[in-house]
Amino acid sequence: MDIEAVSNYLLGLQDQVCQMVKRFEAQADFIEDHWQRAIGQGRTRALADGQVFEKAGVNFSRVAGNQLPPAATSTRKISATGAFDATGMSLVLHPRNPHVPTVHCNLRFFTVKGSADAGEWWFGGGYDLTPYYPYKDDVIAWHQAAHQACQPFGEEVYLRYKRWCDEYFYLKHRNERRGVGGLFFDDLNEWGFDKSFAFLRSVGDSFSDTYRRIVERRCDTPYGEREREFQLYRRGRYVEFNLVYDRGTLFGLQSGGRVESILMSLPPCVKWQYNWKPEKGSPEQDLYLNYLQPQDWLGLENK
Repeated sequence: MDIEAVSNYLLGLQDQVCQMVKRFEAQADFIEDHWQRAIGQGRTRALADGQVFEKAGVNFSRVAGNQLPPAATSTRKISATGAFDATGMSLVLHPRNPHVPTVHCNLRFFTVKGSADAGEWWFGGGYDLTPYYPYKDDVIAWHQAAHQACQPFGEEVYLRYKRWCDEYFYLKHRNERRGVGGLFFDDLNEWGFDKSFAFLRSVGDSFSDTYRRIVERRCDTPYGEREREFQLYRRGRYVEFNLVYDRGTLFGLQSGGRVESILMSLPPCVKWQYNWKPEKGSPEQDLYLNYLQPQDWLGLENK
C-alpha cells in the first residue's frame, strides 16, 4: 500500500485536466492556490469567466485526522477514534454554452488506523455527465469510455458501477437524476491494492480525452436566451445535489476542510423558477423524458 504513489498520480491528473481545459482558453487562466491547514494541505486551481468555461475548479487535497467523518464511507464501520489519511482529486467544469454538458470527477483514497477494523484502506470516486440539451452520441461516447476503462477488470464492473452512479446522483426530494451518469464506486479494496489502484488510474486516465471531444463538438453551437435560461435552471439541481447529498462536499465540511475549495464546485450563475415545466415536444422535455432516466446506453444489460 503506497499512499504517496496515489497522491502523486492524482497531482499529475490534476495537471492533465487543467491542460485539457487550457486548450479551450486563450485568455483566461487558472488561479493556483496552495493552502495548508491543521488537517492537511492542498492545491486548488480555479478558472473563471473563460471563453468556453464559465467556471472550472480542479482540486487536490491530502488531509488527516483522528476522527473519520461519517461521509467518508457508506458501508464501513469505523471507530470514532480511527486516525485517517485521505488524498483526493476533484473537479467540476461548468461550460458557458448550454449545449456543452457540465462534468464532475472525483477520485480518492482513504487509510484508517486504530479502528475496529485496524489498518483499513479503500478507493472511491468516479465521474458523471450533466447535459442541458440532449445529444445521444455524446452520452454514448461518454459511456463507451467508461466501459473501456472498466473492461480490463471484469465484464461486470462497468454495469455494476454504472448502476451505482445512477443511484447515487439522484435528487430524492425532486425524484430526478442529476444527469446521464457514468461511473461511481466506493469502499474498493477487495481486489488488493495494486489492482484497485490500477482501476483508479484507468478511470482517471479515461476522463480528459473523452470530455474534450464532447466540448469540441458542442462549444460553437449557437444558442439564445431560452437555452441559457434552461441551463441556469438545471444548474439549480446541481447546487441542490452538491449541498444536500454529495459525500465529497459533506466530507470536506465535516473534516474542517477549506470551504473556498470545497464550494468551488458550485456554478457562478444559477436560477430557480417556481413550478417550471418543459413545453411538450421541446428539447427540454426530451432531456427529462429520455435522458434523465437510467437506461442501458450501450445495450449491454441483456447480453
